[in-house]
Amino acid sequence: MTDLAAALRQALGPEGVLTATEAMAPYARDATAGYAQTPAVVVFPKDTGQVATVVRLCGQFRAPIVPRGGGTSLSGAAVPVPGAVVMCMQKMDRILELDIRNLTMLVEPGVITERVDVAAAQAGLFYPPDPGSIKTSMIGGNVASNAGGLRGIKYGVTRDYVLALEVVLADGTITWLGSKCLKDAAGYSLRDLFIGSEGTLGIITKILLKLLPRPTAKATVLATFPDMEQAAATASAIIAARLLPCTLEFLDQKTLRCVEKKVHMGLPINAGALLLMETDGHPAAVAEEGAKMAELARANGAIEVHQATNAAEAERLADARRQAYPALAEAHPSAILEDVTVPRSELAAMVRFIEEVTHRHGVECAIFGHAGDGNFHPTYLTDERDAAAMVRVKAAAREIALEALRRGGTITGEHGVGLAKKGYLPLQHGAGSYALLKQIKRALDPENLFNPGKIFDL
Repeated sequence: MTDLAAALRQALGPEGVLTATEAMAPYARDATAGYAQTPAVVVFPKDTGQVATVVRLCGQFRAPIVPRGGGTSLSGAAVPVPGAVVMCMQKMDRILELDIRNLTMLVEPGVITERVDVAAAQAGLFYPPDPGSIKTSMIGGNVASNAGGLRGIKYGVTRDYVLALEVVLADGTITWLGSKCLKDAAGYSLRDLFIGSEGTLGIITKILLKLLPRPTAKATVLATFPDMEQAAATASAIIAARLLPCTLEFLDQKTLRCVEKKVHMGLPINAGALLLMETDGHPAAVAEEGAKMAELARANGAIEVHQATNAAEAERLADARRQAYPALAEAHPSAILEDVTVPRSELAAMVRFIEEVTHRHGVECAIFGHAGDGNFHPTYLTDERDAAAMVRVKAAAREIALEALRRGGTITGEHGVGLAKKGYLPLQHGAGSYALLKQIKRALDPENLFNPGKIFDL
């Protein structure tokens, strides 16, 4: 590895390479509890050419490459493997083009996600995907994990806003996949192979994003309930009424209390559950939909319903929801954030199951998530240093994943597979499609150097 480190320093300069163990410590793990591995080298390329050079050098030395953005992954996707070169994309952080005629933005992978929407907003445009880590995650990581977010119910996920990618392949070839056209039927959608691939097929170096006109109005409604089931039932009723809110989020009491302790907003900590509802669009439609959602909340047992009176209050409420995981993590030795999704009609039943199974295994669990698209985040409040506790956590997590599949759901709605979920993947895919995944990996990365051991083992 000494020879590879020397070659990398020659290619990137000494400032672009880390080899000291202490300096590399922050890159040994991502935001996933329970996984850590010190890399052999960390590199910081500044452009696509340097990325291609690093890939070729790693191929010559047969060194695995683990791409890394903001390190916010909750699946272990950015955790190094032994002997790995971690490729940190933080210096590739330029917004290269904002095309207001075609409603597109060309960015490098190290751009913080929030910057994308802020830059779009300055032109009166809108980048809808908004993961909980929007202030710290990088757009390249969002693409690599097909990140979701609070607005997923109406606007979809990252995949729905990627028009084209520049990707460095395993032999160092630089290729462009896609175009500015909204319609493109020219052969296989190669671009889509790399979205959600978690760095296992190539290194994403440029991203062409689709933007939308910015909504002219928004209404934010907060409802509190005696328990989670009534909050879930309200979410199901909103969908059944054919309303399409842009945000439909829920927090249980444990999460609510931790969030209030962190943000001090006067949130109703004695409520059993909270539902955050937002609608956006034309002012008249927004007013009507906001009133209907409030009515449905009351009809389903809401204790209190409150509508934000101005944009600043609405933003504070949305930001409080984004603090759910950080607040839980700060309040406990370990907060292990899970991610399963079920059809929206199964919301209330899945809440009941999660509460029952965690109680049965003796695991303290908080529940929050995206009620509008059926995406739950059961968060196990434990201590990862306690082996017995982790056995119970893993047993509960397995039952919850299997129940999600039994109800027609998926083992991960937005976090990805990484290390944490790869044991469940064959259960979801079945033999045929699981084998196809591996065939694609072998075709594009025959030496298995791109993020090996993530999603599945070869």
